Amino acid sequence: MEFASMATVLRDALANHYAVGHVNINNLEFLQVAVEVAEEDHSPAILGVSEGVIQYMGLDYTVAMARAAKNQARVPVVLHLDHGSSFAWVARVVRAGFSSVMIDASRYPLDENIALTRQVVELCHPLGIDVEGELGRIGGTDDDLLVDARVAALARPDEAERFVRDTGVDALAAAIGSAHGHYHGRPQLDFVRLAEIHRVTSTPLVLHGGSGILDEDIARAISLGVAKVNINTENQEVFTSTVRQVLLGHDALYDPRKYLGPAKEAMKGAVRMKFRLFGAVNPASWGPAAAAG
Repeated sequence: MEFASMATVLRDALANHYAVGHVNINNLEFLQVAVEVAEEDHSPAILGVSEGVIQYMGLDYTVAMARAAKNQARVPVVLHLDHGSSFAWVARVVRAGFSSVMIDASRYPLDENIALTRQVVELCHPLGIDVEGELGRIGGTDDDLLVDARVAALARPDEAERFVRDTGVDALAAAIGSAHGHYHGRPQLDFVRLAEIHRVTSTPLVLHGGSGILDEDIARAISLGVAKVNINTENQEVFTSTVRQVLLGHDALYDPRKYLGPAKEAMKGAVRMKFRLFGAVNPASWGPAAAAG
């Protein structure tokens, strides 16, 4: 089985009103959790890999581990570059065997964002590799912005329509008020904006910063066109807190399996809850053809 087509999986999710979970891979256990939960619940899974993780684990190790997991899976598994910062990074992971990439040029003015994203699409599409783009600001400090500044950082529907048309992306991460990392208070998602972006683009939308968003808000976002939800912070917190609990008062414990194993099981519970919230458990509309792309 090859890595799955992200575009195929997300189009099915959009058509059938569920979302696919994007789990950021930080080490072997995170990778195992994502694929094992996907297998157990018969759900697609997107393995998100950041540039920082590639620098930490090594690109060859990362791809080899993902391939080993994919080869044992009967469900669609996507290997995805998360927040690629440059054309050079995209080209690097494409050569290594990633099946989809995200180019995050949202820090640039709209015209430059479109130009760089289109350049990535022109590289990837002939190779059968899918592309996610980003519009607006999805940062880690959005909750600290003043109201006017926060609104200015959100994606505009008219610009989203142009962005999708001019780039040809397969998925769009449109800023609607979510953020990476911890939230200060309840995240304020702009559902009216989301609905309009979905109406004018008809493209699978991506919700970044899925950790910490209330369940009912995630469900509403999925009903308005979100087909992919990224989760990472909650998984890191559950994993790390379990390691701390196991090690607390056990100074003689030195075998990593004795604390990483329980951490992995705790994270599996958290990921399973998210996948079920997303409605991605046993979607009857896909099968072996979806995995092949």
